[in-house]
Amino acid sequence: VQLQASGGGLVQAGDSLRLSCAASGRTISGYAMAWFRQAPGEERNLVAAISWSGGSTYYADSVKGRFTISRDNAKNTAYLQMNSLKPEDTAVYYCASPSHNHLEGIGGISEYDNWGQGTLVTVSS
Repeated sequence: VQLQASGGGLVQAGDSLRLSCAASGRTISGYAMAWFRQAPGEERNLVAAISWSGGSTYYADSVKGRFTISRDNAKNTAYLQMNSLKPEDTAVYYCASPSHNHLEGIGGISEYDNWGQGTLVTVSS
């Protein structure tokens, strides 16, 4: 599967952005999807994830109430709606998906072994 992340950009604090992750080479139906981010000098961290059914979601504490992950299997695309952006949200955002389908819940972080190229989000104060 190839994952193409897009939608990043330079915004001001308080603004919103929607990231998209378009998959090709494989359907996303049946597979969990996730967004990670990596700020300069920091490790890559899980931001949000959604189970293959859409029935389970996970959000990092730092983004709860502000970010929403969703999926549109018909468009083979996952999304990350980011509202009330803060300067500390500045990072490269990566979408990812596991190779195994029908995982329980969102699966384990180590199971996300298919990655997109990343899209840069910069939030100015």
